[in-house]
Amino acid sequence: MLPGVTIVVSPLISLMIDQVRELQSIQYKEAVALHSFQTRNERQATLERLHTYKLVYVSPEILQSSQLLSRLRQLTISLFVVDEAHCISQWGYDFRPDYLRLPEILVTLGEPPVLALTGTATPEVQRDIQEKLRRRQMNKHIYPMDRENISLVVDEIEGGENEKVNRLLSWISQNTSSSIVYFSSRAISEKIAHQIATKLPNKRVAYYHGGLDTMDRLKIQQQLMNEQLDVICCTSAFGMGINKHDIRMIIHYHIPTQIESYIQEIGRAGRDGKESVSVLLYRREDIQIPLNIIGNELPNKNELYFIYEQLLTYQTNGVILPTNDTLIEQQFRVNITKWRYVLYSLERHQVIADNFITGGEKDLREAFQKINKFTEKRLTHKQQHLQQVMDWVYTKTCLRQKLYEPFEQYIQEKAVNCCSNCGFSLDASLQQEKAVNIQDKTDWQSLLKQVLLIGDKN
Repeated sequence: MLPGVTIVVSPLISLMIDQVRELQSIQYKEAVALHSFQTRNERQATLERLHTYKLVYVSPEILQSSQLLSRLRQLTISLFVVDEAHCISQWGYDFRPDYLRLPEILVTLGEPPVLALTGTATPEVQRDIQEKLRRRQMNKHIYPMDRENISLVVDEIEGGENEKVNRLLSWISQNTSSSIVYFSSRAISEKIAHQIATKLPNKRVAYYHGGLDTMDRLKIQQQLMNEQLDVICCTSAFGMGINKHDIRMIIHYHIPTQIESYIQEIGRAGRDGKESVSVLLYRREDIQIPLNIIGNELPNKNELYFIYEQLLTYQTNGVILPTNDTLIEQQFRVNITKWRYVLYSLERHQVIADNFITGGEKDLREAFQKINKFTEKRLTHKQQHLQQVMDWVYTKTCLRQKLYEPFEQYIQEKAVNCCSNCGFSLDASLQQEKAVNIQDKTDWQSLLKQVLLIGDKN
């Protein structure tokens, strides 16, 4: 509808490709995605034809390309969209700092109108999105988040890991539609996928996580969309933007680290409005898993001190900082995610620019003191979010009311199939579904006999 180009900042390559493909399937050909999976020649060809498109999908990292920005400045940008905008607050501080660089991009592009979209944002996250985009006066359009057709179940496993696996297998075996099982561990997602394939050979199952090749991830996503898979065992890397209408069951095998992620993930069920279910399986021992995840997302004091010492050496010798991921991890002894967090923080404190150390020893020391203080604050923030999840897990009141309290003042009561604290039984629901399917099959067979006059004694 708008005269110029709309830029859509999207967090995942698979999401960009899927949305462009979906647009093209309805004969909208003026959409394109720029991403790291393209070859240099493919990306160059897209850049040369950029003026022929109306919708351009990019990641925040790709937007840092000076070549792309130069090309975009030659076009009329009518709208700048941040899709899944909660990522600004959820990921920007840690392993996707380029989300926090979007305001500079907006200045470079001439300050076009901004539209930020997300399915989950507490008032705190809403403020954070506005603050980080430097758009404090944005108009808000807030809609109810509660999906009344999704029943909520929290199931505590008293026994060991084998009992937990058996409970999972039982529910998947009874579910006749698509299921997604979320894990906090890549290794365990693979392990359980193999167990499902072995114990339930009639179920078509695959695992999905960030460690897979991009092409493999795209293939698995398309297999689910094309009804070629029954079960996906995955980490949080899967599902954002997935628009499959008939997913009936979402199972969390591990405790999520925050309520927002949990709501995002269960929202992939029942998009056709039909009854669906979300299940959180947990053992008391499982709490250590999200605690370890939170502890490993940010650099600790020892890692920060080692980076500081290394940078002093770089400063003394006037050496440019490495840009190769492998070299960075070798020289600074942290993974690339932690390094990006430190690098962005140092740039923000104006002691590093264009991979050169621009500040003196005192400036560098003071910057690291501020980074350490902010890191401790972020760690506390993440631990508080995890505590919110645990408060919800152990609540004795309505799970639905408790889940959406941080987001909405009023939650509409659900008369039936609300949650496990309000009398909903997953086992009973699955048995009822099985009976309905048998009846549907019988009715179909009877109808066919009538049409073909089979068994008609007259």
